[in-house]
Amino acid sequence: MPQETKTKFESGAGAAAGAGGVGVAPVTLQGWTVDVQDEAAAMSALEKAFDYRGDVTLTLSGGKSVTGYIFDRRKGKTLADSAVRLLTASNDEKVRVTYSDIRRVEFSGRDAAHGKSFETWVKKYVEKKLKGETASLESESVE
Repeated sequence: MPQETKTKFESGAGAAAGAGGVGVAPVTLQGWTVDVQDEAAAMSALEKAFDYRGDVTLTLSGGKSVTGYIFDRRKGKTLADSAVRLLTASNDEKVRVTYSDIRRVEFSGRDAAHGKSFETWVKKYVEKKLKGETASLESESVE
């Protein structure tokens, strides 16, 4: 089965303005929390969590929580048939969690892709060139 790829999240005003909307700040899910109350909310939140490029914290039905990067998900016909796999933040362990066990989804980690669009890179490159500074083709380092 081919691996699915992550997509860019757009919501609210950012989505209405389109991908290159002028004057629209990029949208991030960082800091967003969803209490999973029904199947539709669970599927929607976990779809966004899969596409998110940062760590998420999942609170499970027993009160335990697991934090990590969701690198895989399997969608079944029901919540019990669906699962995500995370690379945990604490010890790089791979953990499998079924959707039916998840009660809360927190987008807790830094969104590594936020503000990293090609358009942002070109704008910074041109600004440096116009100031007479050295501008390279390499991407910026992670802070």
